[in-house]
Amino acid sequence: MGIFNKIKFFFFVTLRIWKYKLLSDCKHISGKPNLYIPLLLNGRGKIKFGTNFQNGVSAAHYTYSSYNYILSMYEDSEVNFGHNVVMANGSTIQAVSKINIGNDVMIGINCMLVDTDGHDLNPEKRMTGDIKSAPITIGNNVIIYYNSVVFKGVTIGDNSVIGACSVVTKDIPPNVFAAGSPARVIRNL
Repeated sequence: MGIFNKIKFFFFVTLRIWKYKLLSDCKHISGKPNLYIPLLLNGRGKIKFGTNFQNGVSAAHYTYSSYNYILSMYEDSEVNFGHNVVMANGSTIQAVSKINIGNDVMIGINCMLVDTDGHDLNPEKRMTGDIKSAPITIGNNVIIYYNSVVFKGVTIGDNSVIGACSVVTKDIPPNVFAAGSPARVIRNL
């Protein structure tokens, strides 16, 4: 990396990484993520990083403008990452209950994992109702491609691949390629 690129990286990435560390308010973090872009960690719950967690991909787009966001909302909420996980630029993980991500997982650019509807579907309870949540489990060696969303209660089995722009609302078995909105199994791997 030449001197100009080092200076550019310092001003447009490193300083932003420091800023987002200061903005993060989650107090129950274990493990040490490798930061290639900024990471915002919020909530009263627990966030656990396995070894070799890579936050961001410096060779990908949005390196100079995006950040990743992890929310572990309540005291009993958890986000657990296995070993060798890559979370690409612009991704979001929001846990009200629990999100478990296995080993050797790749989460693509602009993906979202959210274990809640956010608000009650009943219009009269939308602003005051209980938040419904169900855990998400991502198996080992899973790839979730660009712009995909994984919703509450979903389990994605080991070695499966989720195609780009998919909306995963139901369990995906191991060793398959699934895609679409809603995502469905396209073929076995």
